[in-house]
Amino acid sequence: MEPWIQMALTIIVTVLACNGFWAYLQSRRDKKDAKTRMILGLGHDRIVAKAMEYIERGWVSKDEYEDLNKYLYEPYTAMGGNGTVRRLMVEVQKLPIRDLSYTQQAKHIQEAGVNNG
Repeated sequence: MEPWIQMALTIIVTVLACNGFWAYLQSRRDKKDAKTRMILGLGHDRIVAKAMEYIERGWVSKDEYEDLNKYLYEPYTAMGGNGTVRRLMVEVQKLPIRDLSYTQQAKHIQEAGVNNG
């Protein structure tokens, strides 16, 4: 066997057998797990808050639903999110969809009525 091949193999085996190398890989995995858990927690909190807001209000706009689904719920489930959020999303899907411009007009009318009376 060529001396340079033997030296390269020795270096590779030494690195793989080194405890520091495996400790480094484990710390990277732990950090990733912590980041993943944090992102899942934040996603869960935000989805629950928005879903409950829409459920309590009794309707959702198309844009609100699309944003909640596309930017929060889909990535959350892809990362391994749990069934609590899924149940809330089923409830949000059952809500009537209202045009956001209509709801903004109604809000302005309501505010004008409050200010005038």
